[in-house]
Amino acid sequence: MAIILTLSKLAQWVDGDIVRGGSQLPIAGMAALDVAGPSDVSFLGNEKYHGQFLLTQAAAVIVPRGVVDGPEGVALIAVDNPTLAFSVVVRHFAAASRKFTPGIHPKASVDPCAVLDPDQVCVQAGAVIMAGATIGNGTTIGPNSVIGEDARIGRDCYLMSNVTVRERCVLGERVLLQPGAVIGSDGYGYELVNGRHVKIDQVGIVEIGDDVEIGANTTIDRARFGKTLIGEGTKIDNLVQIGHNCVIGKHCLIVAFVGISGSTRLGNYVTMAGQAATVGHVTIGDNTTLTGRAGVTTNLAGGQVYSGLPAIPFREEMKLRATVRRLPKLIERVKALEQALRLQSAAAD
Repeated sequence: MAIILTLSKLAQWVDGDIVRGGSQLPIAGMAALDVAGPSDVSFLGNEKYHGQFLLTQAAAVIVPRGVVDGPEGVALIAVDNPTLAFSVVVRHFAAASRKFTPGIHPKASVDPCAVLDPDQVCVQAGAVIMAGATIGNGTTIGPNSVIGEDARIGRDCYLMSNVTVRERCVLGERVLLQPGAVIGSDGYGYELVNGRHVKIDQVGIVEIGDDVEIGANTTIDRARFGKTLIGEGTKIDNLVQIGHNCVIGKHCLIVAFVGISGSTRLGNYVTMAGQAATVGHVTIGDNTTLTGRAGVTTNLAGGQVYSGLPAIPFREEMKLRATVRRLPKLIERVKALEQALRLQSAAAD
Protein backbone atom coordinates (compact mmCIF):
# COMPACT_ATOMS: atom_id res chain seq x y z
CA MET A 1 0.00 0.00 0.00
CA ALA A 2 1.27 3.47 -0.90
CA ILE A 3 2.30 5.76 1.94
CA ILE A 4 0.41 9.04 1.62
CA LEU A 5 1.30 12.18 3.52
CA THR A 6 0.57 15.86 3.11
CA LEU A 7 2.98 18.63 2.17
CA SER A 8 2.56 20.16 5.63
CA LYS A 9 3.47 16.85 7.29
CA LEU A 10 6.51 16.56 5.02
CA ALA A 11 7.63 20.07 5.95
CA GLN A 12 7.26 19.14 9.60
CA TRP A 13 9.46 16.05 9.11
CA VAL A 14 12.31 18.07 7.61
CA ASP A 15 11.91 21.20 9.76
CA GLY A 16 11.25 23.24 6.62
CA ASP A 17 8.96 26.02 5.45
CA ILE A 18 6.45 25.73 2.61
CA VAL A 19 7.24 28.62 0.26
CA ARG A 20 4.93 27.46 -2.51
CA GLY A 21 2.12 24.93 -2.72
CA GLY A 22 -0.92 23.90 -0.71
CA SER A 23 -0.42 22.38 2.71
CA GLN A 24 -2.72 19.43 1.91
CA LEU A 25 -0.91 18.44 -1.30
CA PRO A 26 -0.60 14.61 -1.20
CA ILE A 27 2.85 13.01 -1.41
CA ALA A 28 3.16 9.27 -2.02
CA GLY A 29 6.80 8.66 -2.92
CA MET A 30 10.31 10.04 -3.44
CA ALA A 31 12.61 10.17 -6.45
CA ALA A 32 15.45 12.04 -8.13
CA LEU A 33 14.61 15.26 -9.93
CA ASP A 34 14.84 13.77 -13.43
CA VAL A 35 12.56 10.79 -12.76
CA ALA A 36 10.16 12.11 -10.11
CA GLY A 37 6.46 11.95 -10.94
CA PRO A 38 3.42 14.03 -9.90
CA SER A 39 3.09 12.25 -6.55
CA ASP A 40 6.80 12.30 -5.58
CA VAL A 41 8.99 14.60 -3.53
CA SER A 42 12.56 15.32 -4.67
CA PHE A 43 15.36 17.69 -3.61
CA LEU A 44 17.85 20.19 -5.01
CA GLY A 45 21.05 19.42 -3.12
CA ASN A 46 23.60 20.60 -5.68
CA GLU A 47 23.44 23.58 -8.00
CA LYS A 48 24.72 21.49 -10.93
CA TYR A 49 21.29 19.82 -10.99
CA HIS A 50 19.47 23.15 -11.37
CA GLY A 51 18.61 22.28 -14.98
CA GLN A 52 16.86 19.10 -13.84
CA PHE A 53 15.09 21.12 -11.16
CA LEU A 54 13.62 23.46 -13.78
CA LEU A 55 12.27 20.48 -15.76
CA THR A 56 11.16 18.20 -12.93
CA GLN A 57 7.67 16.70 -12.83
CA ALA A 58 7.79 16.21 -9.04
CA ALA A 59 4.88 17.24 -6.85
CA ALA A 60 7.27 18.98 -4.45
CA VAL A 61 10.97 19.75 -4.19
CA ILE A 62 13.04 20.40 -1.06
CA VAL A 63 15.23 23.43 -1.86
CA PRO A 64 17.81 25.60 -0.08
CA ARG A 65 16.48 28.59 1.82
CA GLY A 66 16.25 31.60 -0.44
CA VAL A 67 14.90 29.70 -3.43
CA VAL A 68 11.32 30.82 -4.06
CA ASP A 69 10.92 30.22 -7.81
CA GLY A 70 10.84 26.94 -9.66
CA PRO A 71 8.92 24.89 -12.22
CA GLU A 72 5.29 25.83 -12.61
CA GLY A 73 2.96 23.87 -10.38
CA VAL A 74 5.75 22.35 -8.25
CA ALA A 75 5.53 22.93 -4.49
CA LEU A 76 8.68 24.08 -2.70
CA ILE A 77 9.89 23.40 0.85
CA ALA A 78 12.85 25.50 1.99
CA VAL A 79 15.39 24.01 4.42
CA ASP A 80 18.93 24.68 5.60
CA ASN A 81 20.36 21.49 4.08
CA PRO A 82 18.28 19.83 1.33
CA THR A 83 20.50 16.72 1.12
CA LEU A 84 20.18 16.04 4.84
CA ALA A 85 16.48 16.83 4.78
CA PHE A 86 15.87 14.39 1.95
CA SER A 87 17.68 11.68 3.90
CA VAL A 88 15.07 12.20 6.62
CA VAL A 89 12.35 11.68 4.03
CA VAL A 90 14.03 8.50 2.78
CA ARG A 91 14.32 7.20 6.33
CA HIS A 92 10.65 7.80 7.05
CA PHE A 93 9.46 6.17 3.84
CA ALA A 94 11.76 3.20 4.34
CA ALA A 95 10.68 2.71 7.95
CA ALA A 96 7.02 2.93 7.00
CA SER A 97 7.40 0.45 4.13
CA ARG A 98 9.43 -2.13 6.08
CA LYS A 99 7.19 -4.90 7.29
CA PHE A 100 8.15 -6.44 10.59
CA THR A 101 6.24 -9.66 11.02
CA PRO A 102 7.27 -11.44 14.20
CA GLY A 103 7.55 -15.17 14.29
CA ILE A 104 9.84 -18.05 13.40
CA HIS A 105 9.54 -19.45 9.88
CA PRO A 106 8.92 -23.21 9.84
CA LYS A 107 12.04 -23.68 7.71
CA ALA A 108 14.25 -21.88 10.22
CA SER A 109 16.28 -23.83 12.78
CA VAL A 110 16.32 -22.43 16.31
CA ASP A 111 18.10 -24.36 19.05
CA PRO A 112 15.93 -24.89 22.15
CA CYS A 113 18.66 -23.25 24.23
CA ALA A 114 18.58 -20.01 22.21
CA VAL A 115 17.08 -17.04 24.06
CA LEU A 116 14.42 -15.13 22.11
CA ASP A 117 10.74 -14.26 22.17
CA PRO A 118 9.01 -15.68 19.06
CA ASP A 119 6.36 -12.99 19.38
CA GLN A 120 8.95 -10.20 19.33
CA VAL A 121 11.52 -11.30 16.72
CA CYS A 122 11.41 -12.28 13.05
CA VAL A 123 13.43 -15.34 12.01
CA GLN A 124 13.11 -16.00 8.29
CA ALA A 125 13.41 -19.15 6.20
CA GLY A 126 16.67 -21.06 6.34
CA ALA A 127 18.08 -19.06 9.27
CA VAL A 128 19.98 -21.00 11.93
CA ILE A 129 20.21 -19.83 15.55
CA MET A 130 22.50 -21.96 17.67
CA ALA A 131 22.52 -22.86 21.33
CA GLY A 132 22.90 -20.02 23.80
CA ALA A 133 22.41 -17.25 21.24
CA THR A 134 20.36 -14.27 22.44
CA ILE A 135 18.18 -12.26 20.04
CA GLY A 136 16.74 -8.90 21.17
CA ASN A 137 13.14 -7.85 20.58
CA GLY A 138 12.36 -6.20 17.26
CA THR A 139 15.26 -7.90 15.48
CA THR A 140 14.99 -9.57 12.07
CA ILE A 141 17.24 -12.50 11.16
CA GLY A 142 17.20 -12.80 7.36
CA PRO A 143 17.03 -15.89 5.17
CA ASN A 144 19.91 -18.37 5.51
CA SER A 145 21.69 -16.29 8.14
CA VAL A 146 23.59 -18.08 10.90
CA ILE A 147 23.89 -16.92 14.51
CA GLY A 148 26.58 -18.87 16.35
CA GLU A 149 26.64 -20.30 19.85
CA ASP A 150 26.30 -17.73 22.66
CA ALA A 151 26.25 -14.78 20.25
CA ARG A 152 24.26 -11.78 21.46
CA ILE A 153 22.18 -9.65 19.10
CA GLY A 154 20.61 -6.46 20.50
CA ARG A 155 17.18 -4.95 19.98
CA ASP A 156 15.84 -3.72 16.63
CA CYS A 157 18.71 -5.10 14.56
CA TYR A 158 18.26 -6.08 10.93
CA LEU A 159 20.42 -8.90 9.61
CA MET A 160 19.73 -9.45 5.93
CA SER A 161 20.18 -12.67 3.98
CA ASN A 162 23.25 -14.92 4.29
CA VAL A 163 24.75 -13.04 7.24
CA THR A 164 27.03 -14.91 9.63
CA VAL A 165 27.57 -13.87 13.24
CA ARG A 166 29.94 -16.38 14.77
CA GLU A 167 30.08 -17.72 18.30
CA ARG A 168 30.12 -15.30 21.25
CA CYS A 169 30.18 -12.16 19.12
CA VAL A 170 28.11 -9.21 20.34
CA LEU A 171 25.94 -6.75 18.39
CA GLY A 172 24.44 -3.66 20.01
CA GLU A 173 21.05 -2.18 19.21
CA ARG A 174 19.82 -1.08 15.77
CA VAL A 175 22.74 -2.71 13.97
CA LEU A 176 22.23 -3.23 10.23
CA LEU A 177 24.13 -6.01 8.43
CA GLN A 178 23.79 -6.15 4.64
CA PRO A 179 23.70 -9.50 2.79
CA GLY A 180 26.76 -11.70 3.12
CA ALA A 181 28.41 -9.82 5.99
CA VAL A 182 30.57 -12.03 8.20
CA ILE A 183 31.16 -11.06 11.83
CA GLY A 184 33.74 -13.01 13.77
CA SER A 185 35.63 -14.89 11.07
CA ASP A 186 39.03 -16.15 12.20
CA GLY A 187 41.84 -13.63 12.26
CA TYR A 188 44.64 -14.28 9.77
CA GLY A 189 47.39 -15.57 12.01
CA TYR A 190 50.11 -18.15 11.22
CA GLU A 191 53.62 -19.01 12.39
CA LEU A 192 56.23 -20.64 10.16
CA VAL A 193 57.37 -23.83 11.92
CA ASN A 194 59.70 -26.32 10.22
CA GLY A 195 58.77 -24.98 6.81
CA ARG A 196 55.01 -25.11 7.40
CA HIS A 197 52.52 -22.36 8.22
CA VAL A 198 50.91 -23.32 11.53
CA LYS A 199 47.55 -21.71 12.34
CA ILE A 200 47.38 -19.58 15.50
CA ASP A 201 44.09 -20.06 17.32
CA GLN A 202 41.77 -17.03 17.31
CA VAL A 203 39.77 -17.22 20.51
CA GLY A 204 38.51 -13.63 20.92
CA ILE A 205 35.29 -12.05 19.68
CA VAL A 206 33.91 -9.09 17.72
CA GLU A 207 31.85 -6.50 19.57
CA ILE A 208 29.80 -3.97 17.59
CA GLY A 209 28.26 -0.84 19.10
CA ASP A 210 24.78 0.62 18.64
CA ASP A 211 23.64 2.07 15.29
CA VAL A 212 26.46 0.51 13.28
CA GLU A 213 25.84 -0.37 9.63
CA ILE A 214 27.97 -2.93 7.80
CA GLY A 215 27.91 -3.46 4.04
CA ALA A 216 27.48 -6.51 1.88
CA ASN A 217 30.26 -9.12 1.96
CA THR A 218 32.27 -7.18 4.51
CA THR A 219 34.28 -9.31 6.95
CA ILE A 220 35.33 -8.41 10.47
CA ASP A 221 37.77 -10.84 12.07
CA ARG A 222 37.50 -11.99 15.64
CA ALA A 223 40.36 -11.08 17.94
CA ARG A 224 43.21 -13.47 18.58
CA PHE A 225 42.23 -12.90 22.19
CA GLY A 226 40.10 -10.11 23.64
CA LYS A 227 37.89 -8.10 21.27
CA THR A 228 37.80 -6.57 17.82
CA LEU A 229 35.73 -3.43 18.47
CA ILE A 230 33.51 -1.37 16.14
CA GLY A 231 32.35 1.86 17.77
CA GLU A 232 28.87 3.29 17.99
CA GLY A 233 27.47 4.90 14.86
CA THR A 234 30.23 3.74 12.51
CA LYS A 235 29.17 3.05 8.91
CA ILE A 236 31.13 0.45 6.91
CA ASP A 237 30.63 -0.02 3.18
CA ASN A 238 30.64 -3.20 1.05
CA LEU A 239 33.68 -5.45 0.61
CA VAL A 240 35.70 -4.11 3.52
CA GLN A 241 38.19 -6.27 5.46
CA ILE A 242 38.88 -5.48 9.13
CA GLY A 243 41.56 -7.61 10.75
CA HIS A 244 41.76 -9.14 14.20
CA ASN A 245 42.07 -6.99 17.33
CA CYS A 246 41.33 -3.76 15.48
CA VAL A 247 39.61 -0.97 17.37
CA ILE A 248 37.42 1.27 15.21
CA GLY A 249 36.18 4.41 16.95
CA LYS A 250 32.75 6.01 17.01
CA HIS A 251 31.04 7.47 13.95
CA CYS A 252 33.74 6.48 11.47
CA LEU A 253 33.07 6.18 7.72
CA ILE A 254 34.84 3.30 5.99
CA VAL A 255 34.25 3.09 2.24
CA ALA A 256 34.32 0.09 -0.12
CA PHE A 257 37.45 -2.03 -0.61
CA VAL A 258 39.21 -0.64 2.47
CA GLY A 259 41.61 -3.06 4.16
CA ILE A 260 42.53 -2.55 7.82
CA SER A 261 45.27 -4.83 9.11
CA GLY A 262 45.30 -6.42 12.54
CA SER A 263 45.63 -4.40 15.76
CA THR A 264 45.08 -1.08 14.01
CA ARG A 265 43.33 1.60 16.07
CA LEU A 266 41.12 4.26 14.51
CA GLY A 267 39.97 7.23 16.56
CA ASN A 268 36.49 8.75 16.39
CA TYR A 269 35.14 10.35 13.20
CA VAL A 270 37.82 8.85 10.96
CA THR A 271 36.98 8.64 7.24
CA MET A 272 38.73 6.10 5.00
CA ALA A 273 37.90 6.55 1.31
CA GLY A 274 37.77 3.71 -1.22
CA GLN A 275 40.71 1.28 -1.35
CA ALA A 276 42.58 2.99 1.48
CA ALA A 277 44.54 0.54 3.62
CA THR A 278 46.74 0.24 6.68
CA VAL A 279 49.57 -1.97 7.82
CA GLY A 280 49.08 -3.57 11.21
CA HIS A 281 49.63 -2.04 14.65
CA VAL A 282 49.21 1.62 13.66
CA THR A 283 47.09 4.32 15.30
CA ILE A 284 45.08 6.94 13.41
CA GLY A 285 43.90 9.95 15.39
CA ASP A 286 40.40 11.43 15.68
CA ASN A 287 38.88 13.36 12.76
CA THR A 288 41.37 12.03 10.22
CA THR A 289 40.48 11.66 6.55
CA LEU A 290 42.31 9.23 4.28
CA THR A 291 41.75 9.83 0.57
CA GLY A 292 41.21 6.99 -1.91
CA ARG A 293 44.04 4.43 -2.10
CA ALA A 294 45.98 6.06 0.72
CA GLY A 295 48.33 3.59 2.42
CA VAL A 296 49.03 4.05 6.12
CA THR A 297 52.43 2.74 7.21
CA THR A 298 52.92 4.64 10.47
CA ASN A 299 50.90 6.37 13.18
CA LEU A 300 48.98 9.44 11.98
CA ALA A 301 48.02 12.48 14.05
CA GLY A 302 44.34 13.39 14.01
CA GLY A 303 42.58 16.33 12.45
CA GLN A 304 44.28 16.14 9.04
CA VAL A 305 43.71 14.86 5.51
CA TYR A 306 46.25 12.31 4.24
CA SER A 307 46.85 10.77 0.84
CA GLY A 308 49.38 8.72 -1.11
CA LEU A 309 51.56 5.72 -0.31
CA PRO A 310 52.92 6.06 2.25
CA ALA A 311 50.16 8.38 3.45
CA ILE A 312 51.38 11.92 4.12
CA PRO A 313 49.52 15.22 4.59
CA PHE A 314 47.43 15.96 1.53
CA ARG A 315 49.05 19.26 0.56
CA GLU A 316 52.51 17.77 0.81
CA GLU A 317 51.47 14.84 -1.36
CA MET A 318 49.97 17.19 -3.95
CA LYS A 319 53.29 19.07 -4.16
CA LEU A 320 55.12 15.78 -4.72
CA ARG A 321 52.72 14.83 -7.51
CA ALA A 322 53.22 18.21 -9.16
CA THR A 323 56.99 17.71 -8.98
CA VAL A 324 56.75 14.25 -10.53
CA ARG A 325 54.64 15.62 -13.40
CA ARG A 326 57.41 18.12 -14.15
CA LEU A 327 60.15 15.46 -14.30
CA PRO A 328 59.84 14.65 -18.04
CA LYS A 329 60.42 18.32 -18.98
CA LEU A 330 63.29 18.58 -16.48
CA ILE A 331 64.91 15.49 -18.02
CA GLU A 332 64.62 16.99 -21.49
CA ARG A 333 66.22 20.21 -20.26
CA VAL A 334 69.11 18.27 -18.70
CA LYS A 335 69.62 16.33 -21.94
CA ALA A 336 69.65 19.58 -23.91
CA LEU A 337 72.20 21.11 -21.53
CA GLU A 338 74.39 18.00 -21.75
CA GLN A 339 74.26 18.16 -25.56
CA ALA A 340 75.14 21.84 -25.51
CA LEU A 341 78.08 21.18 -23.22
CA ARG A 342 79.35 18.37 -25.48
CA LEU A 343 79.16 20.64 -28.52
CA GLN A 344 80.90 23.44 -26.64
CA SER A 345 83.63 21.04 -25.50
CA ALA A 346 84.11 19.70 -29.06
CA ALA A 347 84.38 23.23 -30.47
CA ALA A 348 86.99 24.15 -27.86
CA ASP A 349 89.10 21.12 -28.85
